[in-house]
Amino acid sequence: MKFLVDAQLPVRLARVLQSAGCDTIHTKDLPRLNATPDSEINLLSMQESRIVITKDRDFLDSFLISQQPYKLLILTTGNINNNQLIDLFVNNLPHLVEMFEEHSLIEMNRDTIVVHQ
Repeated sequence: MKFLVDAQLPVRLARVLQSAGCDTIHTKDLPRLNATPDSEINLLSMQESRIVITKDRDFLDSFLISQQPYKLLILTTGNINNNQLIDLFVNNLPHLVEMFEEHSLIEMNRDTIVVHQ
């Protein structure tokens, strides 16, 4: 599974996903770092079949309107500390990977994972 972690999420999340065997980059790994525009993130996602992980609702709008990025995991956790966020991913990663085999838009909050059709 290939992920691209957006700027407002911690680099540590990308590193945890890497250590779990996922091909993961963070926007800080890109040439323009966290200043990378959404359009470039979408393009990279499409070119490399990367699932964008973000809290940014602009990506949701883009996905619904133009089917970009490639696939999207939108986080609706509200304010959450980094340790809780990491735990949320560690506890749900196998399920997320399985769901992304068949689905393109998934929303995750503190309590549930929702597949959007």
